Amino acid sequence: MVASEIRALFAVASRPEVVSLAGGMPYVTALPLDVVGELVSDLVARRGPVALQYGSAQGDPHLREQICEVMRMEGIDASPDDVVATVGSQQALDLITRIFIDPGDVVLAEGPSYVGALGTFAAYQAKVVHIAMDDQGLIPESLAQTIYALRAAGSRIKFLYTIPTFHNPGGVTLNVARRQQVLDICQRAGILIVEDNPYGLLGFDGDPMRALRADNSDGVVYLGSFSKTLAPGFRVGWALAPHAIRDKLVLAMESAVLSHSTFTQLAVGQYLATQPWREQIKSFRELYRERRDAMLSSLEALMPPDVTWTRPGGGFFVWASLPEGLDSKAILPRAVAERVAFVPGTGFFSDGSGARHMRLSFCFPEPDRIREGVRRLAGVIEQEVQLRDTFGTGSILGHHGLDTPGPDLA
Repeated sequence: MVASEIRALFAVASRPEVVSLAGGMPYVTALPLDVVGELVSDLVARRGPVALQYGSAQGDPHLREQICEVMRMEGIDASPDDVVATVGSQQALDLITRIFIDPGDVVLAEGPSYVGALGTFAAYQAKVVHIAMDDQGLIPESLAQTIYALRAAGSRIKFLYTIPTFHNPGGVTLNVARRQQVLDICQRAGILIVEDNPYGLLGFDGDPMRALRADNSDGVVYLGSFSKTLAPGFRVGWALAPHAIRDKLVLAMESAVLSHSTFTQLAVGQYLATQPWREQIKSFRELYRERRDAMLSSLEALMPPDVTWTRPGGGFFVWASLPEGLDSKAILPRAVAERVAFVPGTGFFSDGSGARHMRLSFCFPEPDRIREGVRRLAGVIEQEVQLRDTFGTGSILGHHGLDTPGPDLA
């Protein structure tokens, strides 16, 4: 486990005068907080003896039924018996890794990949091998070639970890044709897919994408969460897994926490049962679309030449690439001094590469703050380009190891 080298900077970045384009924090203020408060109070008054007691390690049965209803929006037809409720999807990821990984085993993951997953894989001493991505998501040909090369070298591949929809940090989505290709490649190779999908219902155009799990019930473990569509403070996520893996997940859950909070599970279940949660998700989508548009239009208007970025169709993030010779981690202190923050790209690669990249988050700041943050960041990048052109390099800083930002940045 490696401590973050950039966490100290974000203690400064959290000051109100700094525009943070770093944190992946949902805008929970958009929830009807008075209604949520009444719901929680009513839960204690009516069901306190149950809500405040130990519960099943697999999770509340009624909530698992409701989770299946949520997943149907992405084409998944599942049984509540195959759902395991977890403390956010992060715990589900930890349990899956604990079950499958021995030191030295290989996990395949997009490059870049979710920093919280990379930290988990590193803690269990897995070797992460990145698969190339482009604007249409993971590249199937790269996946097939990597599997062949690793097998030829005698490596043990345990699973493919992927965020196919509104990727964190890439902001891209695996297209329909590639989804079937990825499923076929992994099925032929006998490789499990771990599909992490916290943003799947937060698309800005059209219906939700069909999940990988919808087309393969035996070869895919699906991880979901209410952190983005309700609130992260409840810490309720889930794993949908084939029977044999489901049984191991329950055992691992019992050894990890005995049982997690019955109270938060019942609170989420009460919310789903009594509130127009689909309309709330629609409100979140519209809010985040406005903020996405503010970021993209500002980048287009203000960024110097040779800066490029993805154009997400949903989710929280834009993945930006700096001009040749610039290092995002080296730029960060200057950016914070100019009162704007982002997450350097190095934290999203297991080998510390990605120095030319940065993740920009649009989920939390108001649109005007996003525009101001991009203006400040563009000024910093322009200064770095001038340094490069004058001296042959910008503020280059070597980097080794894995940054692991805290949960507000992940």
